[in-house]
Amino acid sequence: MSDIRSWLTTLPKAELHLHLEGAIPLPALWNLMQKYGGDPSVASPEALRKWLTYPDFPAFIDAWIWKNGYLREYEDFTTIAEAAARDLARQNIIYAEMFFSPSRFTAQGLTPQGLAQAIRRGFDRVAETEIWLIADLVRDDGPDQAARTLRQVQEVRDCGIVGIGIGGSEHRCPPEPFAAVYDQARAFGFRTSAHAGEAAGAESVRGALDALAVDRIGHATRAEEDPALIDRLGLSGVPLELCPLSNLATGVISDIAEHPVRRYWDRGLMVTINTDDPGMFHNSLVDEYAVLHETFGFTPVDIRALVMNAVRAAWRPSSAAGSLVEQFTTDPGWLLPGD
Repeated sequence: MSDIRSWLTTLPKAELHLHLEGAIPLPALWNLMQKYGGDPSVASPEALRKWLTYPDFPAFIDAWIWKNGYLREYEDFTTIAEAAARDLARQNIIYAEMFFSPSRFTAQGLTPQGLAQAIRRGFDRVAETEIWLIADLVRDDGPDQAARTLRQVQEVRDCGIVGIGIGGSEHRCPPEPFAAVYDQARAFGFRTSAHAGEAAGAESVRGALDALAVDRIGHATRAEEDPALIDRLGLSGVPLELCPLSNLATGVISDIAEHPVRRYWDRGLMVTINTDDPGMFHNSLVDEYAVLHETFGFTPVDIRALVMNAVRAAWRPSSAAGSLVEQFTTDPGWLLPGD
């Protein structure tokens, strides 16, 4: 495992399902807490790490909202964007698409336009990683607010916003009411994804496909509850943004060995591997791939194929300079162990 982890560390990697507000490195979050007076019940960075553990998905959402209370100014978003980008660069994640959830911060007087600009300032300080933005329209706020957020992010798409999605409380907010918002997003030229099959079952994945006509699906962990749906996903080639250690951390699965990643792979589904909220789940992309190797028998060749799936499923605009595939395959870390 030590040899595999060394190779995984140097391997160029891509991430498609990553939330900025959930990717704040713990030292950066701790500094923000101190900036705003802290929390008496979380007295140290070690206590913060323990605090960020969850018995189930609703508890994770509660912790997410608690943590957002320390993001109050545009400069805070510039700070966390830079910190998250540096963390990606440290891991040799050379390409990423990152969600941000602007409607979560309207109560603080922060606009989606201002947030996008502040985040881009932070990303621009780190040249080693290419990062594009996806606006999370936050299903909890309802379709009317989602439509407003969409119009606002359209105004600043030159900040590198390439797509939209809906995260949040999937178990309470099904996808169908957002169909018109997704139609408008496509009319604006955005790519589309939706969290589905994480806190709700296979019907949520079907809804994302049928009502929202998504380009990719986030999680899809519970899609296999409907065997016909797995057949459909295999035939369609819709990319799946799997997040195994996230699903373990939120209680979507009780044991990592239960995760469907190997079954999906063996069925030929378009699988990508992602961390989701590494600042809140204490995972890394190296950890994710190491688990695939150790628990599910994925070989280095398989892992490289998974990385290339992410590269090919990326929403990088055609106007971006250079070939992303070539950038990965010519990286010295792309060589297999022993080559």
